[in-house]
Amino acid sequence: MATKITVSAQMAVSPEKAWELWNTPQHITQWNSPSPDWHSPKAENELKEGGKFSFRMEAKDGSMGFDFAGTYDKIIPNAHLEYTMGDGRKCVVKFTPKDGGTFIEETFDPENVNPEEFQKAGWQAILDNFRKYAESR
Repeated sequence: MATKITVSAQMAVSPEKAWELWNTPQHITQWNSPSPDWHSPKAENELKEGGKFSFRMEAKDGSMGFDFAGTYDKIIPNAHLEYTMGDGRKCVVKFTPKDGGTFIEETFDPENVNPEEFQKAGWQAILDNFRKYAESR
């Protein structure tokens, strides 16, 4: 398998607030998209080890869409998430207190359809959108 991909962002919100906005379905639907022409009309999240999540992401023009889903492997509230995606790839998300805010780092196994640069840019765009949303709350 290829090298893991890491994206990160520093934000001016507490780890507790970042955690809540990251994991609450009514908030996930507000930030989970890489650009203004995409959105997440539906999110389900069973935040517990062995719990499942599913986030629907669609182009606003209806041209395409997909479900991003998986199962939580490890959860440390306000600090750490590990999950396995539906296709078996792994992801680790860390929420670290830093400079009076939170540093979020996501490290994931790339899929083998799209170029790694494209995947990194997409995940980074979603994380940047999360930062903007969190800091506006």
